[in-house]
Amino acid sequence: MNTTEFVYWQDEKMWIGYLKEFPDYWTQGHTLEELKENLKDIYFDLKSGSIPNVRKSGELEIA
Repeated sequence: MNTTEFVYWQDEKMWIGYLKEFPDYWTQGHTLEELKENLKDIYFDLKSGSIPNVRKSGELEIA
């Protein structure tokens, strides 16, 4: 099973979140489970290459 990290919070009645690897692409859901499903959809869309000019974040090791 593959995993990826995401950031999320509840804002009033909605759950909002984004994938750490793709911080520019936010989504929401009425429940935390719905948010997770929406994040999975975004992940597959971004990884498939169907969305052009995708910006990513990464980690840089500094000596």
